[in-house]
Amino acid sequence: MVAVDSAIENLTLNINQEIRVRASLEKTFAALLEQMGPLNAGPDGTPMRMTLEAWPGGRWFRDLGGDNGHFWGVVQAIKKPTLLEICGPLFMSYPVTSNLQYRLTEVGGETVITFRHTAFGLIPDDHRAGLSEGWNHLHEAVRKRAEAA
Repeated sequence: MVAVDSAIENLTLNINQEIRVRASLEKTFAALLEQMGPLNAGPDGTPMRMTLEAWPGGRWFRDLGGDNGHFWGVVQAIKKPTLLEICGPLFMSYPVTSNLQYRLTEVGGETVITFRHTAFGLIPDDHRAGLSEGWNHLHEAVRKRAEAA
């Protein structure tokens, strides 16, 4: 039984983060959509040219131009301004599926974003190690954008 549990554990990924933002739900949700979409950039500032179609069934993809790009996921659920859920392979080009969930709540004049990334599949160790750092970068950009709005 230990071998089965260990094998399943090696195929799963769970990242949970809480981000506190000194801005309204509406401003924070708008900043999230902008940062995941057209304003998305890598940690070095390189634009990612992402598109996020913010409706049920909408695509999240990276546009490389000339009908080239990478499909990252599909909007599974959206309830503006409190929920965004996306499922898909994200940036991973191997057998894997992810579920991203952003839940936004107002607490004491702040917006609290509860983020969960759950994935199942063949996730290389180097991607596993860099995921938290990548999400931290994106979430910090969302926080700054919302607080500046």
